[in-house]
Formats: sequence, C-alpha cells, structure tokens
Amino acid sequence: MIFDKLKKLDIVMTVAWILAIVSALLVRPDGKYIDYIDFRSLGILWGLMIIIQGFKKNNLFDMLANKLISKFSKAWQLMAILVFICFFLSMFITNDVALITFVPIAIMILRRANLENVMIPIIVLQTIAANLGSMLTPIGNPQNLYMYGLTGLSLIDFCKIMLPYSVMSFILLVIAIFFVNKRHYSLYKLEKSVDKNPDLEKSVDKNSNLEETAKKEEIKTANALKIGEVLAFSLLFIIALLTVGRLIPYYIFVGIVLVAGLVLDRKLIAKADYILLLTFIGFFIFTGNMGRIPFIKDFLENVMANSEFIISLITSQFISNVPATLMLSGFTANYKELIIGVNVGGLGTLIASMASLISYKAYTKEYKENTGKYIKTFTVYNLLFLVVLIATWLVLR
Repeated sequence: MIFDKLKKLDIVMTVAWILAIVSALLVRPDGKYIDYIDFRSLGILWGLMIIIQGFKKNNLFDMLANKLISKFSKAWQLMAILVFICFFLSMFITNDVALITFVPIAIMILRRANLENVMIPIIVLQTIAANLGSMLTPIGNPQNLYMYGLTGLSLIDFCKIMLPYSVMSFILLVIAIFFVNKRHYSLYKLEKSVDKNPDLEKSVDKNSNLEETAKKEEIKTANALKIGEVLAFSLLFIIALLTVGRLIPYYIFVGIVLVAGLVLDRKLIAKADYILLLTFIGFFIFTGNMGRIPFIKDFLENVMANSEFIISLITSQFISNVPATLMLSGFTANYKELIIGVNVGGLGTLIASMASLISYKAYTKEYKENTGKYIKTFTVYNLLFLVVLIATWLVLR
C-alpha cells in the first residue's frame, strides 16, 4: 500500500520538497522565508492555468487544431508551426505563457494528426524554443526582467547581448525539425508510399481524408463554443499579458481571474495544476536558503570573478536560472556575462529553467507511461543545444 502511494507521488515535486526540507535544517525557518516565494510568478501562472482550462472547456484548442490540420498537409509544416510559434511569441509573452498556451495545443494536434510518434521530440523542441526565444528580450522571462532593471541598459543594448545566441538557436531549431521529420514518415511521404507498401494503405487513407475530417470537426467544435465565455476568457488572457508586462499588478489579475472563475465555472479553479505550483514553492524555499548559507556565499564571491558565464550556467542546472540570477547578481559587476550565462543555462536539466516543468507536466499528465522516455529525450536534445551555444560563446569571446 505504501509502495502504491509512493508511485503516485510527483517525482519533481517530491525532489523539490526534499531539498526544501533539508535546506530548512541548515537555515531555520524565520520571517525571511516569505520573501523567497515569487508570488507574482505563481499568481500569473495560476491565473493562466485557469484561463487555459476555460479555453479547453469551450473546445477552442480543438478548433485551432482542426484549422492547422486542414491547412497543412505535411508533418514538417505542423512541427515547424508548433515549435516556432513558441520561439517567437515567448519573446513577448514569456516562455511560461508560451508553453502553457501551446503545449496543450501541440498534444491535441499531433494526437489528431496520427503523429503521436513525434510528440515527445516536438514538445521538447517547443520547450527549448520557448526558453531560447525568450532570452532575446527583457520581457521574455523573469531573469531578464530583473537584469534589465538592475543594469539600466537600453532595450537595444540588452537585445544586442543575446542576439547572436538567438540567431544560432533559430538555426539549430530548423536543423532539429528537419532531423525529426527525416526520422518519421510525414503525411506527404505516407501518401507517396501507398503503391510501394500496401501495409501503409490504412494509415494513408486516414491521412488523405484528414482535411475533410478536420473541417467536419471544426464545424462541430465551432458549434460547441460558447461565444460569451470565449470572449470572457480572451479578455482575461489579454489582462494576463498586460500583467506580464507589469501594466497591471499581479494581485489585481489574480482577483479578476478568481471572480471570473467563480462566475463562469467554479470547477475550473479546481483544475489548476497545484502540484506544479507546489513544486515551484519547494524550489523557491531551497534556493532562498542556499543564498543564506555563509560558506556558499563566500564560495560564490571567490569563484565568480571572470567566471560569470560558467558559474551561472552550472548553478542554473541545479537551482534553475531565475534563482541563480537573483543569487549571483550580487557577486559580480560583469552583468553581460551573467545575462548570457543564465539564459543559456536554461538548457540542460529539467529544472534549469522552471518553464520546462510546464511542458513536462503537460505531457506526463496525458502519457504517464512515457515519463522516462520524455526525460531522456529532453536531456539529450538540451545537451546538444547547450554544447553548441557554449561553443558560440567561446567563439564570440
């Protein structure tokens, strides 16, 4: 019975809270603990979860999936759209928002298009795309917002720092999509392979009628839409973007979403991923305590000099790049190298960028049996991208 309960535990959340508890033995709980927790990020994340659930309830993602499937007849086109929409939009709506919004859409599209065999690599590439696209602008992710305010750099000067890495990231994503497509049959290849392989006829028949089926589904889902609710959740999404841009205080946004959820459908509030939120809190406590342990602080002061990129990259692998930024920024004046290090450091481990947990949770919630396969693929792709971007940094030095 105990073993069955342990199997149901979320691995990442469990690790986060084990680290938090162990660190609490080293730094006794006090009033400063409350300062560890980034309530703004958690509030925005929670609100977006409710909004996305509202869209899903009204079949909006199904309709978007049908439109994409009916418009593109080749697998590589779908894959490219799903990946690069995360890459470019994350520059303006943050990597978290991009993944919360488009990973569920990817799961639905790939499932309906009979492309589940590429679901893991595409979701992994979406995650990488969001993390790398977001590094270009100050509003792309939390650590950039913090460093943008700390350094006092102009918008153009800040973007110039990460521009070479963004260009290289774009090239790497194109290559990765080509590689994934070559390893699996595209819809185009299936259609062309019928005469040579009769065994594929059944699959081809499904895909050849994909456009017609998608149009029928689009009509069906469009009829199921409650226009008033869709408009309401669309307005909430716009408010969310304004909150991300710090035009609206996060607590006002949270209050608006809470009231809207209670009015429109209170069941949506219970559907937020509270396991993910608890995971974030666990990591916030752990990283906050690490910054208060004297020997760790002394160690960082000694090693940071002329090693900002490497130290920030390595630190990000263990405590994620946002806390790494907050912890390391007080030990150096070479902010350019720190900005590059924490952004590139978002690649690597599953917790190097906390946004990566969003994709992990979204996929494993639907395919629990493939958790190990997802982590393996995620790690391999991330390390490949990381090696190339480190090489880019060495060349630019």
